[in-house]
Amino acid sequence: MPTDIANAAPPSLWRRLAAMFYDAWLLAALWLLGATGDFFVRQAIGLGTDGTHLPLQIYLAACPFLFYGWFWTHGGQTLGMRAWRLKAYTDSGEKMDWRRSVIRVAAAHLSLFAAGLGYLWILVDRDRLAWHDRLSRTRVVMTAKG
Repeated sequence: MPTDIANAAPPSLWRRLAAMFYDAWLLAALWLLGATGDFFVRQAIGLGTDGTHLPLQIYLAACPFLFYGWFWTHGGQTLGMRAWRLKAYTDSGEKMDWRRSVIRVAAAHLSLFAAGLGYLWILVDRDRLAWHDRLSRTRVVMTAKG
């Protein structure tokens, strides 16, 4: 059953950034676990730290897609979003599927890597949507307290 998001309040840029800050710590922990695992596996099989680290690079690149994708497809909220009372939906108010989540994460990278302009767009957009909201046809809304 779709959620009525037409009347839901869009969050401010600061609230979104605060949720991102929380989630960044969780992503950093996942990256550190992966790097530590890579180090110990390479040592155990005698590769040392020289040469390519392609499996680690793939893991590091995949982490944001898997992290956000899993949370958005299982409840619409990351832990940071839950702490700041935010929830992500499709434009039609339905929960996101994996395809939409992957598009949203890729578009969010674009928003961030363009010197953050995709996020700053929230300040001028009539619906307070970021580039990745528009590109993925999703939106983030405030949830009720409690």
